[in-house]
This record gives sequence, structure tokens and C-alpha cells, in this order.
Amino acid sequence: MSTRPGAASVPDDALVEAVDGLRRRDPLASAATVFVPWQTRTLLVAAALLIAGLVLLPGATVVIVTAAVAVLYLATMVQRVLLFVAGLDERTILTVSEAEARELADDDLPRYTVLVPAYGEPEVIGQLLEHLGALEYPADKLEILVLLEADDTATVEAAQAAGVESPMRLILVPPAEPRTKPKACNYGMQFATGEIITIYDAEDIPDPLQLRRAVVLFRRDPGLACIQARLAFHNSDQNLLTGWFAAEYGLWFRYLLPGLASRRWPVPLGGTSNHLQAKVLAEAGGWDPYNVTEDADLGLRLARRGYRTGVLESITWEEANSDAINWIRQRSRWYKGYLQSCLVALRRPRNALRVIGLRGTVAMTLLLAGTPIAAASNLIFWLVAFIWLLGQPAAIAVAYPAPVYYMALTSFVIGNVLALYSTLLGARAGGDTNLLMACLLTPLYWILMAIAALKGIWQLLVRPSYWEKTVHGLDGQDDERTGHDRDHESESAVPSS
Repeated sequence: MSTRPGAASVPDDALVEAVDGLRRRDPLASAATVFVPWQTRTLLVAAALLIAGLVLLPGATVVIVTAAVAVLYLATMVQRVLLFVAGLDERTILTVSEAEARELADDDLPRYTVLVPAYGEPEVIGQLLEHLGALEYPADKLEILVLLEADDTATVEAAQAAGVESPMRLILVPPAEPRTKPKACNYGMQFATGEIITIYDAEDIPDPLQLRRAVVLFRRDPGLACIQARLAFHNSDQNLLTGWFAAEYGLWFRYLLPGLASRRWPVPLGGTSNHLQAKVLAEAGGWDPYNVTEDADLGLRLARRGYRTGVLESITWEEANSDAINWIRQRSRWYKGYLQSCLVALRRPRNALRVIGLRGTVAMTLLLAGTPIAAASNLIFWLVAFIWLLGQPAAIAVAYPAPVYYMALTSFVIGNVLALYSTLLGARAGGDTNLLMACLLTPLYWILMAIAALKGIWQLLVRPSYWEKTVHGLDGQDDERTGHDRDHESESAVPSS
């Protein structure tokens, strides 16, 4: 096991810190507890009122619930439009030219730490070393910590066989629950010596100049605490699902995240290629090992501490998920993690309002809680619409008085048109001109989203910290050309907390 020289007690202490450091120092910032008491009471009261209303005043209660969902849809749609319009301004995504990146003298560069957590990845370790070796950064200013579980024998042996040479170091994480990517990153962070820390997954192919570009941005704007690079997929044309996934990511990383950053609202980070000031990361408490979207959670925690995040025009290539069942497993985990992150962020509502403001708090809530709740509600309302088309029963008409009906109709017509249009622009921004059919068929993608959202909400209640296995390497392309890219989340299995 790798340790600091002369610090034999570090591994045990480091493991305790990796697992329980955040929870011990700031319990309200950890998702180890899903609902704090006041949130539990609020949910129980809301459930009791809903049940009582359905029993005593069913008609009025159904109208209220329908109106509430219609308002949620409309608010979510308006927010997406505002973020998209903000993201259309090319200045919202930060750019650093190759010339600017290479102008920096090697002696003038800060020390950089790259964390690479991997679990059950023996087949990609060779490609990992090759891709990281392509980073254009002086070896004496770079350390790459390859974080492997000590009992993941196959991956450890594959790494040793491939040869881990300076500036790379192999760090063996002692086996302990939860076996998550954030726990491994927390462990590795305690061995890091860099002024800037970034994360790459074992299957990523980052822009070789990405580290230098990030250094330029940090110096250009000292107020930045974190820089998120863009993520894109190399296999967008594999099937319809990968086309949907690629178009969605194009919209997310080219328009919506830059739109959030430009308004200085909380930015939910991606699970890779985020570059962080080491001192800020330590102050924020590192990552939450009990949150299944630790990246989004960290982005919100930085915002709640008053720090800013920017989005960098520098691409890290990955593999889009090409199997529907596999995609649902992955997306349900993301939706569950979004809800976890939102619950944690709202545990101190007055603090959130004071630091990020009312608009930022509303934007955060709509994005992280509104997205999965609206997606899950789709199945119910699609069923209601189908029943109405079949027989137009009076009971359904009662649930849609004129104000609710026109609000829902506005969301349905205008919202769908805008969603399709923005998805097309997202695909175009990603430079992929082969996604027209996938974009036009996006409503079918929403069915998968609805299923994943329902599953994620259910798992939040019964298995909140379970990290569901995602199968990778389904692109069927040659590893040498693609680097065997896979999705940007870790894939450890975690027992429920």
C-alpha cells in the first residue's frame, strides 16, 4: 500500500477520514442520513394531508395535485429556456487557445494532481496509462494517483503488469464500505501534493492540453474555485440510444451548465474532468462517499460556500451507454443522487438563500428535484391522456379546470417544441451532424427517463446509498481507436446505508 514516507499510521487514519470525515465534521452536509427530522416531518405531513384530501375531498384534491404538477412542469420549462438562452452567448463557456496553453513556461506551472479511481477495470488499465501519458504537462510538476481497491486483485495485477511509472503512483485503497468512487477519491486526496486536483475515470480520453488550459483560466480569473471541462461521446452513431445520450450531453455541457455558471448559480459537476483548487476542495470537505452523485453534490456545496465554477471548452471523450437496461440502471442512480443532493442542499434553507439567493435556490431545486419528479410524473399523465383519448371520461375532465388545462397545454405544446429545438442545437454544438433522427425521436427517450426516475425515487426510499453496477465497453469498437471509453461514473456496488 502506498503511504507517505515516515507515516506508518497514515493508511488507517486516511481510511477513516475518507469514509467519515465529512459526516463527522458536518453531518448536515452528508447524505449518510437521507432525511433530517424536519424533512421527515414535512414529508409525513404532506402525505397525511394528501391521503385525507383524497378521502374527504377527492375532486378538489385531484385538482390541486394536477395544478401543482402543471406549475412544476411550467417552471421547469421556463428555467430550461432561460438557461439555454443564457448559454447561447458564446462568452458563457470559457476558452483557452492552444497557443495560450503552450505559452506557459514549464517552470511557471503549479503542481497538479490527477486522481484516477478505478474498480473492476483490468481490461482498460493499459489504455489508461497511455491516455494519461499523453497529457502535455511537465512530469516534475505532475502526479497521477491511480486509486485501486486493495482486494481488486485483477485490476491491481493488470496495472502492475502494464507498468506504473513516474509521474504515476499506484495507491491501494483498503477494503471498506462504502465502496464508492468518492471514498476512493477522498482517500487519494490525502496523498495528493498538487495545488490543483482533477479527476479522470479509467476509460477517459482527455484533451492533452486540458491541464494547461485550466491553469490559464485559474490565473485569468482568481475567483474561480472549480473548472468543469466538457464531456462528449465518441460512439454517438452506434444506435438510437447513444444518439439520444450524445444529443442530451451536447445540450447539457454546451448550453445549460454554462448558463448556470454565467448566472453564478450552483453548477452540478460531472463525475470527471472537473479541476479544483486543492485548498478549496479541502475546505469544502472533499467528496461525500454516501452520495451516489458525489459530483453534483460537490458542485452545490461549493456554491453554498460562495465559490464559483466555470465551464471550459475542452473535451474529454467517453462512451455513451448503448444498452437500454444498462442505461436505466445508470440514469436511475443519477436521479436518485440528484434528489439526495437537493435534500442535503436544502437542509439549511436560510443559509442557501443567503449565499446563493432566492433565484439560485429555486434554480437548484428545479434542476435537481424538479427534473426527476417531472420525469416520473410523465408516466402518470401519459396514462391519463391515453384514457382521455379513448373515452373522454368526465372524471378526468373534472381534474382539469380551465386554468390548469391551459397551463398544462402550454407546457405540452411549447415545452416539447422547445425541448426538441434545444436538443438539435445541442447536437449541432457537439459537432455531430448525424443525430437528426435521434433528436426528432427524443419523445421516445422521455419514456426511458420516466422509468428511470420512478426507479430512482423508489431506491431513494429503500436503498439510498446503493451504487448500482453499470456495464461498460458495449460500443463494439476497436479499443485502440476509442480507448475503450465508458460512462463517467464509478461503478462500485454499495450496500444501503
